[in-house]
Amino acid sequence: MKKTIASLLLIAAGLLAATAAHAETLRIGYQKYGTLTILKARGTLEPRLKALGWDVKWTEFPAGPQLLEGLNVGAIDFGTTGEAPPVFAQAAGANLVYVGNEPPTPTAEAIVVPKGSPIKSVADLKGKKIALNKGSNVHYLLVKALEKAGVAYTDIQTVYLAPADARAAFERGSVDAWVIWDPFLAAAEKQLGAQIVVDGKGLVANTQFFLAARPYAEKNPKVIAALLDELDKTDDWASKNQAEVVKELSPLLGLSPDIVALAVSRYSYNVEPINAKTAEAQQKIADAFHKLGLIPKPVQIKDALVAGK
Repeated sequence: MKKTIASLLLIAAGLLAATAAHAETLRIGYQKYGTLTILKARGTLEPRLKALGWDVKWTEFPAGPQLLEGLNVGAIDFGTTGEAPPVFAQAAGANLVYVGNEPPTPTAEAIVVPKGSPIKSVADLKGKKIALNKGSNVHYLLVKALEKAGVAYTDIQTVYLAPADARAAFERGSVDAWVIWDPFLAAAEKQLGAQIVVDGKGLVANTQFFLAARPYAEKNPKVIAALLDELDKTDDWASKNQAEVVKELSPLLGLSPDIVALAVSRYSYNVEPINAKTAEAQQKIADAFHKLGLIPKPVQIKDALVAGK
């Protein structure tokens, strides 16, 4: 009898090992902001996908362009970025698809200057050095802010730096201004006394998009649907429990609660499907970047909207 039980246990162990060996992995790229970060902190996605036979691997990226580069080379399957990164990625030939978005958060990005800077308006940026992550959501904010102020894009000096390097340059005075998003924006305000020259309100939507590698989305629609559903549930919870969101994110982001609270206050919640208005706005961004020569060829947003295309 003991031998029989031992044999059954060995068989069960073998079956479990085989199941584990054949479990597939959803690779998610995330940044230091937004609903994906909250979802990761809460840990509700893993049991949901485990029931479908999937594990989850999380990879942090410093910004959207780097995240979509990872998606393009097959390092991740899914991620979230602002408006500009998918335009640049599509122009570079990335085989991606928009699978959803969140409502606009125009005040969650801004052009900032050091405390005590003589720069008081966008017009004052003429001839100045401005740090930003090339191809990030803030790139379009800079374009629109300059346009409104009547300053030519060629009349400023862009310094392309990832957030950590841009902050270092900003602190040592190597650049005159910095275009940045939350929570880096909130940290600059609270820790450095950075002054906002202009945020996105009235200039840009700053919509956050959820994107997937097209081959993955087409092959695994149930996984994408489950993920979007968990994101929607997370958004619903977060919108009603902002104090808890701050508590969850503060240690994960390595930022003090007051900084995270400021960033969270500028979040938007609710996962939505891409609609015609959002797609049209995204097309305007693509056209603006092409007109400025920032992307090498025209981009048709509609080509990246339907997973089955």
